[in-house]
Order: sequence, then C-alpha cells, then structure tokens
Amino acid sequence: MQNPFRSLLAGLVALGLALPGHAGTTLDVAAPFEIQSPEPSTTGHIFTRMGIAETLVDADPQGRLLPGLATGWSVSEDGLTWRFTLRENVLFHDGTPMTPATVAGALEIARGKPGPLASLPIAALTPEPGALVIALGEPVAALPAFLAEARAQILAPSAYGPDGQAVAVIGTGPYRVTSLTPPLSLRATAFPEYWGAQPNVPAVTYTAVGRAETRALMAESGDADFVFTLDPATVTRLSRSDAVEILSVAIPRSLLLKVNAAHPFLNSPEARRALSLAIDRAGLAQAVLRYPQGADQLFPPAMGDWHNPALDPLAHDPDAARALLAGLGWVPGPDGILSRDGQRLALTLTTYPDRPELPLVAAVLEQQFRAIGVELTINSTNSSEIPAGHQAGTLELGLLARNFALIPDPIGTILSDYAPGGDWGAMGWQNAEIAALAQALARGEGGDAERARIAAILQEQLPVIPIAWYQQTLAVRTGIEGAVIDPWERSFGLPGLRFAE
Repeated sequence: MQNPFRSLLAGLVALGLALPGHAGTTLDVAAPFEIQSPEPSTTGHIFTRMGIAETLVDADPQGRLLPGLATGWSVSEDGLTWRFTLRENVLFHDGTPMTPATVAGALEIARGKPGPLASLPIAALTPEPGALVIALGEPVAALPAFLAEARAQILAPSAYGPDGQAVAVIGTGPYRVTSLTPPLSLRATAFPEYWGAQPNVPAVTYTAVGRAETRALMAESGDADFVFTLDPATVTRLSRSDAVEILSVAIPRSLLLKVNAAHPFLNSPEARRALSLAIDRAGLAQAVLRYPQGADQLFPPAMGDWHNPALDPLAHDPDAARALLAGLGWVPGPDGILSRDGQRLALTLTTYPDRPELPLVAAVLEQQFRAIGVELTINSTNSSEIPAGHQAGTLELGLLARNFALIPDPIGTILSDYAPGGDWGAMGWQNAEIAALAQALARGEGGDAERARIAAILQEQLPVIPIAWYQQTLAVRTGIEGAVIDPWERSFGLPGLRFAE
C-alpha cells in the first residue's frame, strides 16, 4: 500500500513548495498565508513575522509600544508635530545605511498605498539629523502605534521600482532574504551586520501551505519545525503526539459575521439580532473550535480596556429570534423557510478556507439559521472576495476572522471598520456617534467611558455579529526551544528560537 504522506510530499514538491533544509542549521516554518509579492502593502505581515523587515515602533506581548528602528519619540503640545529619534548604525540588507531620508522615503511610499497610513492626516515627513519629523493636519495620539503596523515597514531605496512598487525585500531585520518564490516560499539567512543580537538559528524557510491537514502532517513528520495556525481537529490529534509541542494563547482577534446592513432583509437591528439569537456560541466554541467559550461581545478580553464586562451578553434564544422575524412580517413556508412579499429569506454567506475553522463554523451556522427559517448558501472562496463584495455592494454575509491587533492600539482598526466602515468592518451601516467617539479617542481625547459607549452601540446595532474569540495555535517540533506565540501576531519570534543541544 502506498504511504499517503509520501504521496502528499510528492505533490508538494510538484507544486514547488519549499521543503526542509535541515538538521540543526535551518528552521522550517509552515503557515497558511501566501506570499503575493515583495510588496509590503500585500505581504508585509509575512516579512515582519519572519524577522526580515522592521518598523519604527515595536510592541510587547501586552501591546505596549517599544522602540524599534526608532529609539524614542515625542510630540508637541498641540499634538501636531512628532519627532522620532532613529537608531544609529543600522544597515539594510544591501549594505546601505538607514538614514532619516531613507526612512522618510519608505513611509512616503507606504502612505501612498492601501493601508492604515493612507488614512492619517500626515502633512509632511521631514528628515532631520538623526530623526524623522512627522507633521499632522490634526492630532493623532495613536501615531506611534500606526507606525508599528507591518505595512509601515522600512525597506531600502533599492527595494522599490520606479513606480514605487517593491521589487525586492531589502529590510533591516535579523534575517535577509536569499530566495523569494511567490506565492509559496522564501528562504533567509542570518544577517551578520544586524544592529541587534544575532539569531540562534542561522537559516529559516517559509512555506505557504493552505490546507490545515497538510500543515499538520508536515508537523508530525518533522518536515516543518514551526507550524502556524491549526484547525481544531488537528490540534486534538497533535496534542497526543510526542513529535511536537502545541502552544495556544488568547489573541485580540474575533470570529464574526459581517452583515450587509443595507440589504432589505438585514436593514433593521431586529433582523440582525434575530440572526445573533440563532447562534449557539457556547456549543459552537466547544464542539467545533475547541475553545473554552464563545464571544458574548465583539471585543475579546485580550483587548484590555476595549472589553466591557458590563455589557448584557449576546444570548442564544431561537424562539426569540423567530418572534423578532415574525414581527418583521416573515412567515414560514411549507419547508420551514420564511418568506415575505413573495421572497424567501435566503442569503449567501461568503467565507474562505485560509483559516480552516471558518468553513466548519459556516456549516454549523447553516443549520442554526435554518432552525429559525433562514436559508443559507455557503460560498467558500478566496478571502479577497469579502472586501471585493463590500466594495461592489454584493456581499450579503461574510464570515471572517478580524484582527484588532493589526495596529497595537486598536483604535486604528476601530476607525477603519466603523468610522465609517471599511472593507472588513461595517457595511451599509454608519453611526455618527461612533465616528465622533472614535475620532476623539484617536486624537487622545476621552478614555474608558468612550470605549465602553462604542462597545455598547455595536452590541445594540450589530453591524457585525460576534461568534467567538480566537485562540492562536502553534505546533513546534520537539527539540526546538524558546517558542512563544505573540498575541499581537507581529512576529514568529524566530531569532529567539534554538535547537536543543
């Protein structure tokens, strides 16, 4: 009988996937994220996680800001002028020095592309001796946090073509790229002139592996040393293996249902609340996700001050859901699906398999929504279809994982999603009060009361419907020491890993 794993590996080789380099000198990472190009605006999160590129500002596991390529920063009394002191004696991987001018140039390019920097009221980026000065048109108290986001990474001038698109990844990190093969793989080696401590492992590889089962098999066989993002079934299986250690940590990410609030079936809070009441979050979290609990509000406890324990929790009550829909004029048809004015209550839910738990959750939602008379068709496709559907106005429901840690201060994501809604946030829904509160917080005005009010409005209006709070999982080969999970998902922590003696 043919060995199924050998057949699988043969298939991976045929697809061009980079397999291990091995034995004490190379550490192999497998994760679900494809390398679209050298461009930071599309793939920068991989380059920062792999320790290839760096940002001016860093963050610790609690989300507190730390020096990165900037050793410190200060702001004027009016909040309009920031000065970032730059680290000295930093070299890019092409051997050229990082200077205030190269930093300003990289950020100018970054803010001209999609990403958080594009939304900031930056009036000027001015290099000064040993520093970068950023002038704003209005105060942004969270500016240092925006500069910690992966798309604000600092690359060398030679990394960009004449049109400003990146043609190579030439960063400042502890690892430099030696081979980049989009969309599947990269190889990197320790950069001898790195400004900080040298990594313990001299070489690393990254392989994009979309199927969770394939990643799990690579972990079991030793063909990957560090496997990021596992589905619930493989976590259970790998937990029984002596070949790997499983790590898990709560992170500032929510599994949620994005709702087109302009859709005629979904344009009232009562309709959205009915969908919410149909969801058995506790059962879904424990049976499908293997998480300790479901989400009773949007912001998870890992978000600290944004989590509001005083909110009335989202509940599971199918009878109340049916009553709400009946009050909106929906009546059951012969097959149990509701109809109104000759139209069936039928919706399409779009999701993506990059995160293996999402199609599983979608299948459960299909059953739970049918129990209240809602017919759901599942469209499992590329994740890009959700923002595309948002822009086109064609998306009805989207099941997704929303990372509130893209920017270490969550206000950046709140502004993007709800003031007004961005591609991954509210759709067909605006709230002037939330917009004003979020903008005030971004200016450094307000605090816990304003955050609590934002959470309360989202709980009442449900422009998105929370389902679960994420646990990030990682499988590390036995014999690899020093592995930790960064709850803010900024780094794989590769420089701190080492092979056991």
